[in-house]
Amino acid sequence: MIDIRLIRENPDLVRENIKKKFQDQKLPLVDEAARLDKLNRAAINEASDLRARRNQLSKQIGMLMGQSKKDPSKAVEAEALKAQVKADGERLSELETLEDKYKADLRAVMMQIPQIIDPSVPIGPDDSANVEVQRFGEPAVPDYEIPYHTQIMESLGGIDLDSAREVAGSGFYYLIGDIARLHEAVLAYARDFMIGKGFTYMIPPFMMHGAIVEGVMSQTDMDAMMYKIEGEDLYLIGTSEHSMIGRYIDRIIPAETLPHTLTSYSPCFRKEKGSHGLEERGVYRIHQFEKQEMIVVCRPEESMDWYEKLWQYSVQLFRSLDIPVRQLECCSGDLADLKVKSCDIEAWSPRQKKYFEVCSCSNLGDAQARRLNIRFKDADGKISLAHTLNNTVVAPPRMLIALLENNLRADGSVVIPAVLRPYMGGKETLEKARQV
Repeated sequence: MIDIRLIRENPDLVRENIKKKFQDQKLPLVDEAARLDKLNRAAINEASDLRARRNQLSKQIGMLMGQSKKDPSKAVEAEALKAQVKADGERLSELETLEDKYKADLRAVMMQIPQIIDPSVPIGPDDSANVEVQRFGEPAVPDYEIPYHTQIMESLGGIDLDSAREVAGSGFYYLIGDIARLHEAVLAYARDFMIGKGFTYMIPPFMMHGAIVEGVMSQTDMDAMMYKIEGEDLYLIGTSEHSMIGRYIDRIIPAETLPHTLTSYSPCFRKEKGSHGLEERGVYRIHQFEKQEMIVVCRPEESMDWYEKLWQYSVQLFRSLDIPVRQLECCSGDLADLKVKSCDIEAWSPRQKKYFEVCSCSNLGDAQARRLNIRFKDADGKISLAHTLNNTVVAPPRMLIALLENNLRADGSVVIPAVLRPYMGGKETLEKARQV
């Protein structure tokens, strides 16, 4: 959510930003926000004037009543002023109701206006215009066939999709044996990797109130992603970043404690609406998965430096697992409305002979902080909105796809990267196992 002062002082900038995001249908929102803001400020000013007049008239009434014992005409004047106070009170009550309405209506409109994107963001209508920035590691295609990832898992006795469909429907899975262990090893390694970078490890609530959901994401994303608990003001989280940022709601953070650098584990639950192609079946796009996340709350002037650090941490982690990756800059039309700048880290798939998304790094500027009232106080007492950032450390279902494909040998065994072996009891390879 942007600052209303931008609407007042530079509405053309806001309109141009909407056009850059290819959301021309939202252009009327700028004028509507300006209209509601004008009405709200007029109501506030009139109410303030009425309160001041009420105080003044109350003093006059008291004086007149004191004088009425000697001069009965003063009592008549006092009664006239009392009638004015009563009328002003009724109008003040109307204005207070209007203030609440204008404020709520304005907030609803402002929540739909996208955040101002960074000047460095490439302009394009959708993800087809995203820009490859650089590659890390040499993508390779072996001279033997790489099976589909669920076939690799099945050959290792590591997945049961059929039973999961019977139990929960499509989009769910059972992981078994060494694949389940590898899944947990990746999460444990990712946790320790981020702790080694100075991040504090946390496990957040896996549900959150609607007010937090509204504060951390757009309505469109909310409808597409979130599962709501029937009869409760609770939603299952789609990523731990949401409940982690929610932790700071209405908080004033001492500036000397910034930045806050956090890494959080959680299960994630997503509707994943829409149909998907062959390459997004299996465990690529699912309703339930686990993830390690990195979150930063910082001063505004530090946020772009942290953005660069966060995506580079993803590259370092994946390269430590011998997985080639690339950085892909997200274009304007592919940015969610709360984001200032974002990039994806994509891992190489030797089976598909192309890259696929495994991490998403985002700088949200003050968008979440403005919605949730997250501020910090400097030593001089100045209070400002913080900036928030997030990035995926690992989401093992997709990480497993990349790991298995890039470490599969011709005989069907899988080499376990050296950094994961301590988490696998020293095991160096995954071999075919009996079905369970």
